Amino acid sequence: MDGRLKVTGQAAYAAEHDAHGAVRGVVHGVIVTSTVGKGRITGIDTRDAAAQRGVLKVISHLNAPKLPYRPFRGVPDPARGERLRIFQDDRVRFFGQPVAVVVAETLEIAQHAASLVKVAYDGERPATDMSSPAASPNQPENYQRGNVDQALQQARTRLAQTYRLGREHHNPMEPHATIARWDGDRLTVWDKTQIVLNTRGDLATVFGIPEESVRVVSPFVGGAFGSALRAWPHVAIAALAAREVRRPVKVVLTRKQMYTGTGFRPVTEHKLTLGADQRGRLTAAVHDIRAETSVYEDYREALMVQGQMTYATPNVRQTYRSIPLDVNTPTWMRGPGAATAAYAIECAMDELAYELGMDPIELRLRNEPDQDPGTGVPFSTRRLRECFRVGSRTVAWDERDPKPRSTREGNWLIGTGVAVATYHTQRAPAQALARLDADGSAIVQCGTSDMGPGTYTSMTQVAADALGLQVPRVRFQLGDSTMPPSPPHGGSMTMASVGSAVQDTCDKLRRQAIRLAVADPGSPLHGASADDVVVGNGRLHLREDLERGETYRQLLARNNRPHLEARGGYTPGDEVERFSTHAYGAVFAQVAVDERLGLVRIRRVLGVYDAGRIINPKLAESQAIGGMVGGIGMALLEHTVTDPRDGRIVNANMADYLVPVNADVPDVNAIYLGGDDRTADPIGVKGLGEVVIVGVAPAIANAVFHATGRRIRELPITAEALL
Repeated sequence: MDGRLKVTGQAAYAAEHDAHGAVRGVVHGVIVTSTVGKGRITGIDTRDAAAQRGVLKVISHLNAPKLPYRPFRGVPDPARGERLRIFQDDRVRFFGQPVAVVVAETLEIAQHAASLVKVAYDGERPATDMSSPAASPNQPENYQRGNVDQALQQARTRLAQTYRLGREHHNPMEPHATIARWDGDRLTVWDKTQIVLNTRGDLATVFGIPEESVRVVSPFVGGAFGSALRAWPHVAIAALAAREVRRPVKVVLTRKQMYTGTGFRPVTEHKLTLGADQRGRLTAAVHDIRAETSVYEDYREALMVQGQMTYATPNVRQTYRSIPLDVNTPTWMRGPGAATAAYAIECAMDELAYELGMDPIELRLRNEPDQDPGTGVPFSTRRLRECFRVGSRTVAWDERDPKPRSTREGNWLIGTGVAVATYHTQRAPAQALARLDADGSAIVQCGTSDMGPGTYTSMTQVAADALGLQVPRVRFQLGDSTMPPSPPHGGSMTMASVGSAVQDTCDKLRRQAIRLAVADPGSPLHGASADDVVVGNGRLHLREDLERGETYRQLLARNNRPHLEARGGYTPGDEVERFSTHAYGAVFAQVAVDERLGLVRIRRVLGVYDAGRIINPKLAESQAIGGMVGGIGMALLEHTVTDPRDGRIVNANMADYLVPVNADVPDVNAIYLGGDDRTADPIGVKGLGEVVIVGVAPAIANAVFHATGRRIRELPITAEALL
């Protein structure tokens, strides 16, 4: 529905609302960031910057007002602890921390003036690596079932390995940006965000004003992958600067600033021990996890779920330790927790299969659980066996020579690997508003976001179906905090939550119109049972008599009604506790490795998914391609490198931080099993934005082993590791 707006440049992204006329008189803020990774600011010289013509103000902790930062009552942040208080003290907690902002009439003036700000520091050597002696773990999270030590002693086969994943950054096409404007005590921000309510609540917290005094507008998001699930410091900086200069202020992060101005997927280390009997049945698993966080917040992911529910393992022990470092706070990145944990678990399962001399798929099937081993409740659906059956047939799995390093094409070694993908089906309360106008068209609203998966389109489909209208007659609106509330646009919960709310709301509106018709003496449907009336193509008629009916337009015109309106919503019930709901997938990867150069080239990636009802197959395919490309990046390319001397990110640009390009992804496909999951939610979807990245990296790593006979246990897999 939004494609034409995007390709013609009419879609207004966060930094473009002034150009589109939504806000006038905008001036520009450029953030000055710290050049040390830890310490205190001993002086800031702004004289040269302030002397530039067109500079309105230079703001730092030396002249910024003290802000209240009252308790945040909105959607919880992903991290626990003290939030970063902008320009409130002289402490530097990480390299790239905002220390000042220059506000000027033009962007060029602001950029030049920012380069003239001189900051002096009393610096210390930061701890930026989990192996640093100064890095002391936070309080661990623990999980245990069964007698793990005894089971390991009795195991026929034991495998103990360590797997490590490097830090990754989101790198969406659209940089993070905010335009802020004050009208008296009321604040409006045009922001890049995946949850307008969270940004509204965060700004109300910072400035100590009612949430009702803050409006957040975000109709389009140019990719985010989790990076916009919380309000980062630049959002508050834009609002603070706008209040200080009494003009609307635009702040746009540079690509370099996005490496420290927003979050990232943290470094994680997994020590995994598996025990199995002679038939390949898992008897025990020990999973020790370490992951980086910041010293001022304790960010943690759901890294323990996969190890508890993927396989029928009676004895499991897990420990998760977050390690505080002098870095900015990590955050959710596509498939958070699940993608990283699956890498360790699925590579270990592949290693165990070779230890046992067993087919990797057969090992997984022998350990398929009948119910969720972690909670003891039944699965709503779990069709992983079918995923494996369809996928193995499609890629001709049984025809491959299972022996490593057995297949070659000239200098290229060919290998095929497999991995399981799972992601828990999240849903949360959501509300919607629907209005049927006198011309027979409808408008549906919800304050959700759309960062690219096609929310405008899929919600329009649900609404049109429920109202019996053609898709062009329905307009779905989103991205405004004045609209009905919704959960975060992340965690694969939008379709299940907002879609169910839209379904409920439009069902109510349709029934309202039907009740009006059967009660109206002038209607052809007068006196009929409401249960016998259906709507199609904007026309109400009897189910068994197509001729007896009228259009929405005729009904509203005769009753002098400019519109009908309904509010509805969705709130998950106790099915959340009674059932284990997940999306599943079997991921297959084929690679070619240059024997002399160590170069890995993707030949094929295929995912077969049990993701419930597919609302729009074209959008679902696009989601899968995007997720798989992200998994290829995780496996082979993406890695944020930090200089341990000062905490500087040395590859904070798109030339040195490598992401996949078209040549890296020649054959990427997905197959979705038919069916739905009405236990999960009223419209039967499971969400698929996350599950399609989970399992890709381990499938590639396992394929590299099959090709070369070398097991690489650290991502990304580089040429150096294979030589």
